[in-house]
Amino acid sequence: MIKCLPKEVQGKLRSGVAIPSLQQSQDGHGGVQSSDDDGESSNSLSSLYSKWKNPVFVRPPMVGVDISNGQADGLAVKIHNILFPYRFSKTMIHTMKVIHQVDKKFLACLIDTRDEEPAAHTETEGNLLVLVDQHAAHERVRLENLVADSYEDDPDASGERRLCSSTILPPLEINVTEEELRLLRSCQADLRKLGLEVKFSQAADPQVFVGKVPLCFMEKESNELRRGRPSVIKPIVEEYLREQIELLRSTGRVRGTLPLTVLKVLASLACHGAIKFNDSLSRDECHSLVASLSSCQLPFQCAHGRPSIAPLVDILHLDKDQKELQKPNLQKLRRMHKAWELYGNR
Repeated sequence: MIKCLPKEVQGKLRSGVAIPSLQQSQDGHGGVQSSDDDGESSNSLSSLYSKWKNPVFVRPPMVGVDISNGQADGLAVKIHNILFPYRFSKTMIHTMKVIHQVDKKFLACLIDTRDEEPAAHTETEGNLLVLVDQHAAHERVRLENLVADSYEDDPDASGERRLCSSTILPPLEINVTEEELRLLRSCQADLRKLGLEVKFSQAADPQVFVGKVPLCFMEKESNELRRGRPSVIKPIVEEYLREQIELLRSTGRVRGTLPLTVLKVLASLACHGAIKFNDSLSRDECHSLVASLSSCQLPFQCAHGRPSIAPLVDILHLDKDQKELQKPNLQKLRRMHKAWELYGNR
């Protein structure tokens, strides 16, 4: 700290001369005043600092990208992706061209992400290489088909649709509270639109009998029993009723869109029936899957929210004039592998 001060200030501070003579103020406020009535003392710190020119230390400029050692070529793609992130659109999927199936898990495809009109390009052009998850893509296609098939025309309301239902025998007995019983009584017509038929018990204990449930619940039950698993129909119906009761409490009405419980069951059905990893697909099957995916409302995620398409590389960033890479020295690699076999495991 002292080394940064002028030499005359440093000498006075070391000798103690620069310490001003202070005396307690007599005005009762506890302040301090200089002992020099004519003004500031020549030995005061204020006068010494007034002669000191504060040095300005200039910070060297920050180097954003060091291009001296060839880093610019490697960072060009990363910088471009930050400034211009890829945002998939449904229009891009219509330009998707299948190259081949990869490792029986993905479909390698080319997508045109450029802003020009599609008519300006040939049918085989595309600049972004992507991988399509074959299981996630087929799961999305199946989910949207199952959702569409879960509705039918409502005979009680012209122009409206309701969830398809199926009769369950014997009816499920579900215990409820007095408040829940009152809420369910107030919305029987709305429950029928959701595929539920609820009857009320005359017993003292509050309970309801569910005689009809959404058709997908019965399909889920059949699949579980076919696999030798325990019955799931009652827990699903109880969850479905609780969902509608909570909506009645919070909003005063039941959900008009696809209920969450139904969506979860449909997602499970879509997953179990979808193409799996290690399923070999012909070229025609790959084209059919991509075409079906392009017609979906949410083509970029599977039934459970996982991405169905992942970008790999934009071929516009590839250096077409890049020289042929040096071939590896196979003889040297053999020697290194032999040495590792002899001494590497020790």
